[in-house]
Amino acid sequence: MPDDELSRSSHSNPGKSLVNGIKTNPASNSPKSSLSVPMGPPVYVDLAYIPNHCSGKNTDPEFFKRVRASYYVVSGNDAANGEPSRAVLDALLEGKAQWGENLQVTLIPTHDTEVTREWYQQTHEKQQELNIMVLASSSTVVMQDESFPACKIEF
Repeated sequence: MPDDELSRSSHSNPGKSLVNGIKTNPASNSPKSSLSVPMGPPVYVDLAYIPNHCSGKNTDPEFFKRVRASYYVVSGNDAANGEPSRAVLDALLEGKAQWGENLQVTLIPTHDTEVTREWYQQTHEKQQELNIMVLASSSTVVMQDESFPACKIEF
């Protein structure tokens, strides 16, 4: 492919070769295997959205070791595609256990799913040990013809 064609194709689909904001090898079918994440200190943020609707395709314990948030949003609601993924929720526990500090973390699921309910019940003791709270909401927002659960966060 000529250089000008390659340049155009990379601009027409920006971010295609990025996984969690890290450049990957587009020829690889497994983005995790091609990540070359430089070592460095963890990043602390107030709020983090778990990538790809909490799919296990590209979120693992390393994400939670490196991105340390007070609040994580879990937006997956597609069981057929494994969203949210039990493996990602377990990765939160594994990653948080590596922090070495017991900061409060709040998990905000945007949907009430069987996966999140089972994970919550089966790992509740571990969540308490790691100072992780799962926020539940009985509030509902209605927009046009769609309604969905909602959580209010104030900083």
